[in-house]
Amino acid sequence: MSGVNEIRSTFLDYFRKNGHEVVASSPLVPRNDPTLMFTNAGMVQFKNVFTGLEKRPYVRAATAQKSVRAGGKHNDLDNVGYTARHLTFFEMLGNFSFGDYFKENAIEFAWNLITKDFGLPKDKLLVTVYHTDDEAAEYWKKIAGFSDDRIIRIATSDNFWAMGDTGPCGPCSEIFIDRGEHIWGGPPGSPEEDGDRFLEFWNLVFMQYEQVTKEERINLPRPSIDTGMGLERMASILQGVESVFETDLFRHLIEATASALGRGPDAETVASFRVIADHLRSSCFLIADGVLPSNEGRGYVLRRIMRRAMRHAQLLGASEPIMWKLIPALVREMGQAYPELVRGEALITETLKLEESRFRKTLARGLNLLEDATASLKSGDMLDGETAFKLYDTYGFPLDLTQDALRQRNISVNLDGFQDAMERQKAEARANWAGSGEAATETIWFALRERHGATEFLGYDTEKAEGVVLAIVQDGKEVAQVGDGAKASIIVNQTPFYGESGGQMGDTGTISGDGFTFTVTDTQKKADGLFVHIGTVSKGSIKVGTAVELNVAHERRTRLRANHSATHLLHEGLREVLGTHVAQKGSLVAPDRLRFDFSHPKPISHEELERVEELANEIIVQNAPVTTRLMSVDDAIAEGAMALFGEKYGDEVRVVSMGTGLHGEKSNRPYSVELCGGTHVSATGDIGLVRIVSEGAVAAGVRRVEALTGIAARKHLDEQDQRLKAVASALKVAPADVLARVESLLDERKKLERELTDARKKLAMGGSAKADGGSEAEQVAGVGFLGKSVSGVAPKDLKSLADEGKKSLGSGVVVLVGEAEGKASVVVGVTEDLIKRFSAVDLVRVASAALGGQGGGGRPDMAQAGGPDASKAAEAIAAVKAAMAA
Repeated sequence: MSGVNEIRSTFLDYFRKNGHEVVASSPLVPRNDPTLMFTNAGMVQFKNVFTGLEKRPYVRAATAQKSVRAGGKHNDLDNVGYTARHLTFFEMLGNFSFGDYFKENAIEFAWNLITKDFGLPKDKLLVTVYHTDDEAAEYWKKIAGFSDDRIIRIATSDNFWAMGDTGPCGPCSEIFIDRGEHIWGGPPGSPEEDGDRFLEFWNLVFMQYEQVTKEERINLPRPSIDTGMGLERMASILQGVESVFETDLFRHLIEATASALGRGPDAETVASFRVIADHLRSSCFLIADGVLPSNEGRGYVLRRIMRRAMRHAQLLGASEPIMWKLIPALVREMGQAYPELVRGEALITETLKLEESRFRKTLARGLNLLEDATASLKSGDMLDGETAFKLYDTYGFPLDLTQDALRQRNISVNLDGFQDAMERQKAEARANWAGSGEAATETIWFALRERHGATEFLGYDTEKAEGVVLAIVQDGKEVAQVGDGAKASIIVNQTPFYGESGGQMGDTGTISGDGFTFTVTDTQKKADGLFVHIGTVSKGSIKVGTAVELNVAHERRTRLRANHSATHLLHEGLREVLGTHVAQKGSLVAPDRLRFDFSHPKPISHEELERVEELANEIIVQNAPVTTRLMSVDDAIAEGAMALFGEKYGDEVRVVSMGTGLHGEKSNRPYSVELCGGTHVSATGDIGLVRIVSEGAVAAGVRRVEALTGIAARKHLDEQDQRLKAVASALKVAPADVLARVESLLDERKKLERELTDARKKLAMGGSAKADGGSEAEQVAGVGFLGKSVSGVAPKDLKSLADEGKKSLGSGVVVLVGEAEGKASVVVGVTEDLIKRFSAVDLVRVASAALGGQGGGGRPDMAQAGGPDASKAAEAIAAVKAAMAA
């Protein structure tokens, strides 16, 4: 029992047998902590349980928590591949007690697991405790039989955990294993403690205090336990290897990389193989949890991780994108424990392939920019750090590549300057960081949720209900009563009002009772199930405890239901037409329109959009019942329900099915099957009609369609029809013949424009009288000369007119000055036999100067320029004559 998957299951089974609820890993995007960029420990999902803001139906839990440390204050990115244990993605095994058991049981659970189930040699184990924690030390002596020299007391914060400057905190006890004298290092607390001989693999946190102020610390009424064991570290111990990268999981990923590259790792390249294996895990899990590469926030960190791996793949000789080829190996290793990898495989593959293709172009561009930036540098010079950082930060060009490219020219990089620029960027990023994916819920809502429980939602079956006012919140504080004209938020024990979530806007309507009416302008969900009705008292006053009647605005809800159901049909249609990599990345379900964002790497053709719309409307005309079932998440997904990556689902989910497929794999099978908590139509025919009105990009790899349904869609089509009829009437043809008539008119217009241009040219060159200071053919410097100021001729046509003038002269120089919107354009043409005497380029510049302009260019036989003053056409022609005669 030493494989990674076996270790994980053994850990969870052990604690399940010891009364713990095995809780699924939470997403890598934190739900309840705005200070974290990524989930980095098992306790993150239980933070509000520890602080008392939230209660769960269990008091003991165990998890295998996927974690990322590659952004914010917890960042191991640059160490990965070069140390034996640093990873950006890792699994944290943990057991938790929420006021149930404490130190003695936690130590006993840990000791029995590692020595009996995992079979670690007792004589190789030692522990640390906080220097004043005599209680933990005594339990270790009692349970493990340790002597004092095996219990090391640490006085630093390494052995005292705190959630923040205030809040729950307590001492820690870390468990170490001595891996032998052949590895350098000393025990914790010694000068050699940074070595790898003594490896810490499990930390037990005894949460027993609350830090009230910087100076005051009090005992918690219900002390708790939070532990964390690194799965990869435990695997390295049980498999007898010195590095986590030598464990079975990483060995298989490295073998897959070697197979894709056609070469295996050696002493010089092993770090690159390790970087690829680790970063592959981080990238795939982040994408599966809804993060896409971008230039800010989480997406920026993901892009850094991906591009670092891709750079190492190129260093290993990869001539084409290979990261996406490694996904099946990862799914084989971890897909059973984390099914989101299986569900997201198509999206992950498409994202990695697209990003690596883009990065290869970035590398080529970066090398060109680097060459320009260092063109003036010579051997022994140093590139400034600001430029190196700009290449890195703006263009994604890694520092090590900059150094490699300049090393052969004996040019170094100012690393201090680079680091200064990096720190400024980090400081700005920290200042701009807005928190986690879902806004942190205010403490007041948690308190209300704890006191009153979740709001019972009745809105799937009704738009009217009765209830009792449980709380009123005004300006962030609870109040007992609000009067006429007051703005407030109302909590009721049960409601038909849908709270905004899943893209669907919250309901509006009224809450009324004896002598009062409250107009609801929005409904929001707070604190995991608390429905908050936001609005204004339009009549009377409302008190806590009052019985009320709740009425949802029917027409608005009807349109919301139709638009929400339509997003499901469009989602399935997009997947059928574009591919299974399409996944929802956001939506807006409003009463007047719908918006659907989804993953797709390129624009969608008009034909593809038409097909998506056609598929949706095929299901609508079936008028098939929309069915809803309550199922476990696993059962729902096993039956083919589509889940949104990174979305939080409860133990029981609503599975919404609509329509029967008519084509391909979907034929005679349920067409759209999704996990969804929103409100929907009773039958697909209630949608009426779907009309896509726009499509475009909203971010790299993310597209957006906007659509209308029902009356709004029909109105849109009616307006288009009226416009078509109006055009047909103006053209005096039937609507069916409009296109042919317009094409005919366009052809006629092009013909007339050509004829008009020819006529203008002839008119401009015709006649024998002088015009605007110009003259007909004459002799200048012994050669033929034709100079004219012409009107009604576009600047682009002056050259062809000058060609005609050259033909009429046979041998000579032609100068034509035209006017357009008060500005002048001048062309000079020189016949072939005279270009050794006169250059059209030189002469046109003389003319341009006379017109108040400068420059001009072309060929020796034909050149063109401009000028701001068209009134000086005669002076321009005279200036050319003078230049010829000089």
